[in-house]
Amino acid sequence: MQAEPDPLLLTVRNLARFHREHEKFYSESPYHDVIRLQRSSRALKALAERWSVVAPADDTSPSPFAGAPDLNDDRATETLGILFMEGGGEPAEITRLKADLRALAEASRTTGQWLASAMAAAWDMLAALLAYPALADLLAERHRIVSHDWQCASTTELVARHLDRSVAILERVDFAPAALRADLAADRVAPRYLFSAAEMLDHASDLAAHSAVLTHENERRWRIFHERVEQLVAGTER
Repeated sequence: MQAEPDPLLLTVRNLARFHREHEKFYSESPYHDVIRLQRSSRALKALAERWSVVAPADDTSPSPFAGAPDLNDDRATETLGILFMEGGGEPAEITRLKADLRALAEASRTTGQWLASAMAAAWDMLAALLAYPALADLLAERHRIVSHDWQCASTTELVARHLDRSVAILERVDFAPAALRADLAADRVAPRYLFSAAEMLDHASDLAAHSAVLTHENERRWRIFHERVEQLVAGTER
């Protein structure tokens, strides 16, 4: 008579199969954010470096669409398209950058909170596997997967905090050309804010990269655990 499949093992097999594939995506996707954040950081640092030394222009073009030669930096323009024009206020690219950072922060926060909750539930569920002697040598491996994912959850929430604070720092700068020139003629606070905002983005990108590494390290653990569970399920179904 054919034995009934163990319901818990079937669930464990399902999770090992589909969450392994899910994590393959998340071992790569953070690097796309890393590149975006590093490019943004480079552009902000380029502006900060220029504004730290350049003298504010006295004679400006009467055309409102003329570029501001003292405020623009070719590296920032080439990287993110940031262009200061004489008749403009905050460049549209900086407004868009702040909006993109806010959106990425919110997405990171949502993902981190969901993942933390999921890993808390997963940790509790794994206690049931202690009753399976055939899995005894892989218990630490399976718990390490959850541990890594839990670290990723915390790291992702920390990324969100850094992005939020970077935007808050950028909001301290008035990017209108007249205001920037007044700052350059006085204490040059704007470039110092930009350096800090860029450094917050740098650390956020490092955290995101570390999250990808942790997820990638789970792959072998998922593989050997899934193979063992498949063998157990096959044994109960014979």
